[in-house]
Amino acid sequence: MKKKVIFSVLIALLIGLSYGIYYLKNALPIATGYSAKILCSCVFLSERNENSCLEQDLSKFGIVTTQVDYEEKTVSATVHGFAERTAIYREGLGCTLIIEDEKKLAQPKLTPNFKFQTSSDTIPWPMGDKTEQKPLPPEIDKAKLNAVLDNAFSEPLPDAKRYTRAIIVVYKNQIIAERYADGINENTCLTGWSMAKSVTGTLIGLLAKRGKLDINDRAPIPKWANDSRKEITIDQLMRMSSGLQFEEVYGGVSDATNMLFNSYSAADFAIDKPLHTEIDGEWYYSSATTNILGKLVGETVKKDRKDYMNFPKEELFNKIGMHRAVMEVDASGNIVGSSFMYATARDWARFGLLYLHDGVWNRERILPKGWVEYVSTPTPKAPLGKYGAQFWLNAGEQGNENNRPWPHLPNDIFYCSGYEGQNVIIIPSYDMVIVRLGLAENREVYKKEELIEGVLGAVKPS
Repeated sequence: MKKKVIFSVLIALLIGLSYGIYYLKNALPIATGYSAKILCSCVFLSERNENSCLEQDLSKFGIVTTQVDYEEKTVSATVHGFAERTAIYREGLGCTLIIEDEKKLAQPKLTPNFKFQTSSDTIPWPMGDKTEQKPLPPEIDKAKLNAVLDNAFSEPLPDAKRYTRAIIVVYKNQIIAERYADGINENTCLTGWSMAKSVTGTLIGLLAKRGKLDINDRAPIPKWANDSRKEITIDQLMRMSSGLQFEEVYGGVSDATNMLFNSYSAADFAIDKPLHTEIDGEWYYSSATTNILGKLVGETVKKDRKDYMNFPKEELFNKIGMHRAVMEVDASGNIVGSSFMYATARDWARFGLLYLHDGVWNRERILPKGWVEYVSTPTPKAPLGKYGAQFWLNAGEQGNENNRPWPHLPNDIFYCSGYEGQNVIIIPSYDMVIVRLGLAENREVYKKEELIEGVLGAVKPS
């Protein structure tokens, strides 16, 4: 009997040891990679206080020790000497995790120039940041609008923070509400997380307008040439209906966390995934497909120009006044189109305005005619018509638009959405864009539909 007990204890110890080794090998590099990357972007891109970043953005990683090198512009992270990871900041490219196994860090020969050549304060909104103190439109109830913002910046739950950092409401091209948290202002670049997907999809639209890509064509991925994945179209990637296997889970070790924080190339990680279901057989939200789109953008642009990282800047950001926006790259030099983009709240609002105005800016058609309709048309397999092409929707079920995510809100709403409560909400029927940026610790402290309902409630019926 005693031998059996000893044997059972040994087995339990071996299992515990095996799990410990697994954790050290797989989970710790993700924790330290996340910490190094996020703190690097927070300090060098957002230019926020290091302690504030640690206390808010990295509070859940208390076991991780970080070190910021302000001269070299790097951030290192480790757990008691294990799983050390380093992220490096490069002007115009943002922060990138160095993947030691590859022993290299790719960088385009020409680093994009992200400096704004003329003071944006001298150029009127929306192209610049000069805003006039105009009276609010008569249909706007100022008291109600202020109450909505007061609530959005409050902290009603003692055990979970919403950390609202910025809110902007643009109505009929006029900023009618704008507020920032302490330490944040109109010049602070803030993460969009998965709102980057909508921007990456927009780059596909720019290439489609130039005849460089056709969304109905098969995705030109060489690795797929000899198997059934070759049938996947660009449109199916845009609509998250590729059928590729992927685990969109953000906690612990998963496809998503390995792709973003433990891979030399996020796009190649995604490209290597096999088919899980029939192509176009189901809708499944997947960051993998957007990173494949991001690589398609890079490979397409490279055919005509070596400085491909200038493409988003010159063909999108500069044209609509998003002068501080940065799409970050991974160690391979590709944009991480699913998740890593920083911009000011006003820049995010400008992006929403581009879509509100059907892809036209200052009388110039930036996006192809019909592109906005395309991205805001529900993907057939998406339940309740809630997803289009790299944008979320409130369109409703086909044939029954009343059966939609937010029945009490307009069905023409389409929006960008990112982790921890990042939103650019476009409401054509109200001629309105709402931007919310923050760090909501869970979905109970920030519900985007409540913010939308509150803002729309401040518009008096005509």
